Amino acid sequence: WNSTHCKMRTDRAHELIKILGHGSNPPENITENSTNNTDCIQVVVPEEVFFAISIIGVLENLLVLLAVIKNRNLHSPMYFFICSLAVSDMLGSLYKILENILIIFRNMGYLKPRGDFETTADDVVDSLFILSLLGSIFSLSVIAADRYITIFHALQYHSIMTMRRAISILAVIWAFCTGSGITMVIFSYDVPTVISFTSLFPLMLIFILCLYVHMFLLAHSHAKKITSLPSDRVHPRANMKGAITLTILLGIFLCCWAPFVLHILLVTFCPNNPYCACYLSIFQVNGMLIMCNAVIDPMIYAFRSPELRSTFRKMFSQPLENLVENSRFD
Repeated sequence: WNSTHCKMRTDRAHELIKILGHGSNPPENITENSTNNTDCIQVVVPEEVFFAISIIGVLENLLVLLAVIKNRNLHSPMYFFICSLAVSDMLGSLYKILENILIIFRNMGYLKPRGDFETTADDVVDSLFILSLLGSIFSLSVIAADRYITIFHALQYHSIMTMRRAISILAVIWAFCTGSGITMVIFSYDVPTVISFTSLFPLMLIFILCLYVHMFLLAHSHAKKITSLPSDRVHPRANMKGAITLTILLGIFLCCWAPFVLHILLVTFCPNNPYCACYLSIFQVNGMLIMCNAVIDPMIYAFRSPELRSTFRKMFSQPLENLVENSRFD
């Protein structure tokens, strides 16, 4: 029964929705249909490019996590939320690495095509991809809420956003994202899955924009009240710098993920339209943008945060100093 059930799941997986878990490789039937409906040439990105970008993304975001763990000055709610976004980016890169490994094993004959193990492994890998997007959406949203509190409720920030509360928020977010990711993979053949998946994107944007409008309208008036705070408390200039950093992160996220979300909508609602099919021909380019998001975000953290940048320098300089000392001793 289990074998028959897995085969039914694979066959029933709606070709328009199963695309959710394939950030760089669309199903073959979708590719063929798109090519037949348009004169646009299918753009192909070498797998080596995807693999290299994914490796860099994992290493960079892992470096961010290690820097925050190592430096006690970075043990604050804001950097914990940044770590959540780094984990999301790392999952997106890890998804592509694992997918490539599965493809290699299948080509070598170690995996039976559409067998029980490959079907299960494919679902697990797909859930990582969906979890990456959901985690990014909610991490950016909670970072926006944190920046809003630092500006609008700066005097009460430390009592509102405690470390324990920040950890609880992240635990709830990732529990919800994990459950939602698994559910989306299980019911990937239902059209409502696509609607719920793609609707999170504009909902996050609306939520953050509402906070932004309120935040920047009140920032000027509240800045005068905050100037009397001691230097070790939240400073308005630092708050606005954090808001600007969030703006850059959000802009990069939209540029990298919006083409893929648009791809899903076009595949769902107008797969036979020549103009839609022409856009579908750049599917792998959209997938590469998603991988690039994981590489760009850590660069933004390092560029915008002097404390994080200083931690990176120390992490790289210490091994070099130890190497020099050992060579002198030898």
